Amino acid sequence: MADLHSLDPILKYVPTIKRPSTPLSFREKMVWTGIIMGIFFLMFSTPAWGVSIQSINQPVLQLISIIFASRIGYLTTVGIGPIVIASIVLQLIIGSGVINVDLNDTEVRGRFQGLQKLSAMVIAVIEAMVFVNAGYAPPQPGFYWIVVAQLALTAIIIIYLDEAMTKYGITSGINLFIAGGVSYAIVAGTINVLGAEAAQAIAAGGAAALPNALAAFGPLFSAIVVLIISIYVFNLKVELPMVFSQFRGVGGRLPIPLLYVSVLPVILTYSLLASLTFWFALFAHVSGSLMYLARFFAYYQFVPTTTGAVSPELVGGLLYLISPNFPLPYSTTFGGIGGYGVYFTYLATHTSPLYLPNGALVQVPEWVHIIVFTIVFVLLSILFGKFWIEMTGQSPKNVAEQLQSAGWQIPGFRRDPRITETLLNKYIPVITVLGSIIVALLAVFATLTGAVGTGIGVLLTVGIMYMLYQQIEQEHALEAYPKINELLS
Repeated sequence: MADLHSLDPILKYVPTIKRPSTPLSFREKMVWTGIIMGIFFLMFSTPAWGVSIQSINQPVLQLISIIFASRIGYLTTVGIGPIVIASIVLQLIIGSGVINVDLNDTEVRGRFQGLQKLSAMVIAVIEAMVFVNAGYAPPQPGFYWIVVAQLALTAIIIIYLDEAMTKYGITSGINLFIAGGVSYAIVAGTINVLGAEAAQAIAAGGAAALPNALAAFGPLFSAIVVLIISIYVFNLKVELPMVFSQFRGVGGRLPIPLLYVSVLPVILTYSLLASLTFWFALFAHVSGSLMYLARFFAYYQFVPTTTGAVSPELVGGLLYLISPNFPLPYSTTFGGIGGYGVYFTYLATHTSPLYLPNGALVQVPEWVHIIVFTIVFVLLSILFGKFWIEMTGQSPKNVAEQLQSAGWQIPGFRRDPRITETLLNKYIPVITVLGSIIVALLAVFATLTGAVGTGIGVLLTVGIMYMLYQQIEQEHALEAYPKINELLS
């Protein structure tokens, strides 16, 4: 079992953004938040020099863009992917006991954050090369290393923007980067795609003009349904009565929201599936004796683009069956399959190739893909939900210890963390599983109905905005009652 002390000679060279010397006011935090988001959107809107934008298969990459707050072909092609992947990998390593880390120790937590930042930088360089080599961000002749350098450098800048947002802004940079990217996708998709489709339907005239125009907005209606349900579910919670042991008559309630782990299980699940999709693209060119084995796990076809280049597209294999790779129910003019009628026919009749390791070919119906994807997605969300509460100190044992140290207890029971833990075990594990299932099914519904901004995008934005609202309320309360701020600091 290793610890982090051996990495000190390396970690001391990793730059760190210092915290402000004095607490920032809410106004100052809002100014810093605006500056950081302005820098991010500047990079988000700037095409990478030397990338063939016209060669990019945007519909295939939409999911990756939403999850990683990226815009393929632009400076933010890699997005927050390195931060998310580094976090997942290190959490798995810590959970397995390979590295001994006590995150309650300030010094150890600082080393861990340094290691996470260093790992994210390394992954940023690797992912930049993966995007270019796999054809997701195809460079013009002679621009290979220039494109890789731009994408890697921008990803590293985003790492530090996230750190700056955490120390100087309102919430984490990752949250706002995702919300900003999703908001852009929803607005741009509604105006540029759905609005144009509706205009086309009306211009065509005929008795079906109005129904076709309304059907064009089906992805927007789907997103609105997910939005409304998400807002409703975010407000459901179980409240346990609490009393303060040191002052008689002082009490309160411990809220345990139905979405106890918010949308994090869906984030981690989508991140894992999206990462596997483009990592396995590196093996798309494998030939010889290993070709069928590679195709068994992930079968890619190279789709021609308008410039004559090709882009890898996952069309079969085990990875395809667990992936959210479904066509968009837009008209073919806007990169979709041809509308909802064609889309539902596709789901009912399409088959995907599954090459067995011995070379035999099996055609798998698309409805099997839907079932397998849904089951795996829900199970992974539950797994990540349970994993996350253990790794972030939200388990019944951790919460019981926190309540004990703060002087709170459940009325009618002895003040003992073991008793509190037993009571919390009746709620937190069940709510964690239920919440993970709910957000997973909402994401699956939005994915299958082609919601604009994608289901994960809408869920993430609602969750992020809800947490941001709570954070702003807390900031206002601390400014209104400075003594509370002194007590908590």
